Amino acid sequence: MPDNTDPGIHSARPTINVSGQDDAALAEGLQRMEIAETVHGLFRCEAVFANWGARNGKVDFLYFDRAKLEFGKPFQVKFNGNVLFDGRIMALEATFPEAGASEIIVLAEDRFQDLRMTRRTRTFSDITDADIFRRIASDHGLTGAPRVDGPTYKVLAQVNQSDLAFLRERARSIDAELWMDGSTLHAETRANRRASALELTHGHELRSFRATADLATQRSSVTANGWDVAGKSPLKYQADASVIGSELNGDISGVSVLQSALGERKEALAHTLPLNSQEVQAVAESYFKMSARRFVVGYGVAETQGSLRVGTVVDLKNLGPLFSGKYYVVESRHRFDSELGIRTEFTAERAGLGQAS
Repeated sequence: MPDNTDPGIHSARPTINVSGQDDAALAEGLQRMEIAETVHGLFRCEAVFANWGARNGKVDFLYFDRAKLEFGKPFQVKFNGNVLFDGRIMALEATFPEAGASEIIVLAEDRFQDLRMTRRTRTFSDITDADIFRRIASDHGLTGAPRVDGPTYKVLAQVNQSDLAFLRERARSIDAELWMDGSTLHAETRANRRASALELTHGHELRSFRATADLATQRSSVTANGWDVAGKSPLKYQADASVIGSELNGDISGVSVLQSALGERKEALAHTLPLNSQEVQAVAESYFKMSARRFVVGYGVAETQGSLRVGTVVDLKNLGPLFSGKYYVVESRHRFDSELGIRTEFTAERAGLGQAS
């Protein structure tokens, strides 16, 4: 069992920065906060502030003059010198409870909101996914920084989709993830994105953790079919466990457990239409990886660190032989309230289970 006698848990208050200036009054008046990020892009923040107090020599609403909290203003949340969120104010909400003081709620999003609010129908010819990421970033005055491989498409269509929805669709098809860093749009495969592991020990930095190893998402193989337009012949590609071998770190794959416990479970994709050999391989491998990585899914609460965010590899300790090891963070939520202080809730996944002992 882990040693919980000295968990090192502490309550701390984040820093609020509006239009490039740290604001002590807003930080002091922060009641609750949630910052959410996923691998699909669009970082968002919900921050709740007290809105009733001394103002201009009388007791009044604090922020209804819109001088400080205003639509479109840059809005940052920092903790211990690290930026936890960087975006712009998109909405203001107010509460007027039957008992208690009024509050104002700031809803902010990162620059992906530009893409979310732009819907188009158009086609692209003789183009790669990297080209598309750069093109759409440029459309919005952003810098595109994709690090992705993939086929060259004869034709791709964006049909009544927002730019964000279209980029998410393209990213899923090639096993890539999206995020925004200021005004730079990033798109990278998981293999390219991986950084050094962040160690979290249960009973210390890792407050709690719950993990499930589930065969429901596992497949022994995934087959994609298509039609080679140039060669006028059918296409077929089967992806299997070999595509995730580099991610196992010595663990037993869910695919291996599936075959031992239940036998083969094959899947054929029917909702795609690849048009060349590169496309059919990319589609099959992307879907197989997505399924295989969901074998072990964990939900944790940890001490907040600037590096604990989506795309981080966390090396979890003191969880026993099956569930200790390296996980990939696919969702993070930095939370704050006056009762528990600041902490980070995260969802992480991996394709393998540790060796039994």
